Amino acid sequence: MDKIEKDYPNALNAGLVWCLAWGNDRQPQYSRDILMQTVSAVLNETAPPPETRHLVAQVEALEKLEFPTAGLATLKDSPIWQQQTRIGLVYGGATKIKSYVWEAAQLQDIRGASAILDRINLVDLPGFFGNNTPKKVAEWLAANFPELAAALIPELIVYSTGGNILAFCPAAFVNNLADAIEKRYTHETLTANSCAVGETFRLLEIRLGRLQEPMENTPWLDWYRQNYQNDLVKAYFGSPKTEAEIVAAFQDRKSFNELALILAARFQQRRNGNDIPGVDRRSRRYPPMFETHPYFRRDEGDRRLAVTQAEELPGEPWFSEAVARKRLMGQISKRELPYGELPNWWKKAQLDWQPGEVETWVNKFEKFLAASDGRDRYYRGIPAKQITEARRMEEIGNSTNGFVAFIYADGNNMGGYIQKIKTAQEYRDFSQHISEATEQSVYRALAKHLAVHKLEKLNEPDSEGREDKWIHPFEIVTIGGDDVVLIVPANQALAIAHTICVEFEEFLCNIKDADNQYPYRLDDDNVIAKSVQCHRYEGSEPPPARCKLSISAGVVISEYKTPIYYTQNLAEQLMKSAKKMAKTLKNHESYQYHGGTVDFLALKSVTMISSNVESFRKEGLTHKSDKSSTLKLYSAPYTLPELAGLLETAKALKESKLPKSQIYQIRGFLERGKKTAILNYLYFRVRLESPYQELLKEKFEAAWCKAKTNNGNIAPWMYNQENQIYETIWRDLVDLYPFTEVSAKSEALEQGDKIEQTAMGVEVK
Repeated sequence: MDKIEKDYPNALNAGLVWCLAWGNDRQPQYSRDILMQTVSAVLNETAPPPETRHLVAQVEALEKLEFPTAGLATLKDSPIWQQQTRIGLVYGGATKIKSYVWEAAQLQDIRGASAILDRINLVDLPGFFGNNTPKKVAEWLAANFPELAAALIPELIVYSTGGNILAFCPAAFVNNLADAIEKRYTHETLTANSCAVGETFRLLEIRLGRLQEPMENTPWLDWYRQNYQNDLVKAYFGSPKTEAEIVAAFQDRKSFNELALILAARFQQRRNGNDIPGVDRRSRRYPPMFETHPYFRRDEGDRRLAVTQAEELPGEPWFSEAVARKRLMGQISKRELPYGELPNWWKKAQLDWQPGEVETWVNKFEKFLAASDGRDRYYRGIPAKQITEARRMEEIGNSTNGFVAFIYADGNNMGGYIQKIKTAQEYRDFSQHISEATEQSVYRALAKHLAVHKLEKLNEPDSEGREDKWIHPFEIVTIGGDDVVLIVPANQALAIAHTICVEFEEFLCNIKDADNQYPYRLDDDNVIAKSVQCHRYEGSEPPPARCKLSISAGVVISEYKTPIYYTQNLAEQLMKSAKKMAKTLKNHESYQYHGGTVDFLALKSVTMISSNVESFRKEGLTHKSDKSSTLKLYSAPYTLPELAGLLETAKALKESKLPKSQIYQIRGFLERGKKTAILNYLYFRVRLESPYQELLKEKFEAAWCKAKTNNGNIAPWMYNQENQIYETIWRDLVDLYPFTEVSAKSEALEQGDKIEQTAMGVEVK
């Protein structure tokens, strides 16, 4: 099992000591040698210098501090209480990311935009703190915020993943650090929005949340016991009922979590363009501004004024500087250029922006493969040096008749889990665990279900010279925190989405240094029984959901020419639909299902859905039949065991030799009513040969369509007793039919039948 590596388990303690030793002013109260010796002593658990020994003792005491249920007065004699030095805390990151990444129609520009943001998030911002700082970042920081770099060290970072950063800093540099974060995004992207906010806190507040001045006037547990039923208090602390719940709710809120929530609220306030009372900062310090004269040439997105034409690229596009940076970064991230070289079109533009370096997702995936047992199967004997990344949507869909799938996945119950995190160290560990789990689950899914592909029969003019090239047949647009955006071949899309969700939970439940915090109550037989009762698939015994956290995904299957912004929007809607179902099943008293869910849609044309997915399903796929029974012509979203069963049923349908025309006819009969659909399904099924009839009975009828009141079935329908509706998976099976691959055994049997019939003189069609 992969283990999350930590540089030092007490790194944040070193960061807090650094802030206390620095003091409240812009110049440190101790020499830099003493500061660095103190940090080293904390990290290595050795004796600190005499000048700062009392500060180290205070931070160590804070770490061991028990929650004062008897009241704050019990802490008045503590050195922590007397500590007056403020500690800065800054939170920031990119905003309106979708408008920046998805404003372009070309995949090259989308991947370039994502790569720029990844470089800022993972390289530039940690570089402010001296964490492997690139030379260009150090020079930029020295020119724009000359005193800031000296005040920051890597141990101040709480987390820097998922597009956001949370970090401590000396109190005098809170606004400088927030301004630097915002300015870096604008300087590098020109058009991406960003926001950063900060505040200073006393040492005791790092453990006990926001305290009043003077601190002894802070309303504490006795006050909460008297007022916990007040509506305003409920909105802040929750709605506990028992004494134990009252104490737990108060402790959960009065912790480091409260400081993070204060910054999150200020972040939204500043993001909306409002000034924060008492904070001497201009609102949105560096907003991007661009002239849009109507008679000037614009870039390929028709948004901004063009500054250069890339004549050597297909179509000779015109670029604004913002788009030119995206295209350049896209080419670099996809290794279209020799290492360290810039394309001629960029040199001719004479733009002085430096793209910097960032490790691409494919580089990371290749490192994962190098240590994986599935390396040989994935590479298929092709040397890794001969394999390039897919450069266009056509190449990703080359193995599936031009169809690709857009996968958008996001974590479930993250907010609820974070609300119970009480310390900065727990925040740091949680961020590392989630980021690593998400990344590893994606790599495992891609390695399990895909293999390198040889390009053949390319049609687009932009694909000149790409014939017979071996590629990685996927695009990782982004992996940030618990968010995943992928583009993969259509035939493996649902299998990949399913594996991502399963592996995410498996990874978290097996982290050895997480103190068993992610698995939930597996010793409770009642919980295990409840967690498997929600599944509609009965073809196999579903495993109980193990993890408190999970992932839900939306999948859109479409032709590669479908505009990316359109599929991205639909995938986001489907992801939200899946998350809604996951939340419903989790909160349902009879189920308590904590696992992931997946919703999907297969598009036959761009105009198939002119409104949103929910309206399309409600108005077009939900019918009232005779006797007022409601028919749902779809069953999505699916739980993870249901999705695995759906894929098995799709394979069985394809192996059953049920003619494609009859499969589509049955779908058409669904709208004519329950009995009509049942009659016609049975009519077509009984005309099959016996082995194939038994296959459908086992994999479809018995697995999905059992009657609730007798031993029969109501195929192709399922009855939902709770909602009193009939629903069916048949439409979903039809959508998956073109992208379903039969097993090798089935193909061999079918080929054997054809050979036998040919030997007997029978014409095989």
